[in-house]
Amino acid sequence: MLRRTFWVTGLTLLSGLLIPALALAAGGGASELVVVADTRVITSEVLKYFADLYNFNPVLFAVWAVVLTAGYGCFLGVLMDFIMSRTGLDLKSRKIIEN
Repeated sequence: MLRRTFWVTGLTLLSGLLIPALALAAGGGASELVVVADTRVITSEVLKYFADLYNFNPVLFAVWAVVLTAGYGCFLGVLMDFIMSRTGLDLKSRKIIEN
């Protein structure tokens, strides 16, 4: 009898772990999940433009993200090149010395 009780208890616990739909916290499935940017609290016109773009035209938002990321990368590259040249490190002319 004790062996059967352990077996049923183990099977019950295992089914609760393996089948999430049976768990109490699982709830129902999300059928229509919409992710939007809340533009009600944004005061900056630039940020409002990008928030509206995110809400209404995701393709153009993605294009803007790619362009701005590339521009920011170029800016950081130029800035670091300037800083490196000011510190005396010359990375533009490299002499390869082979032994």
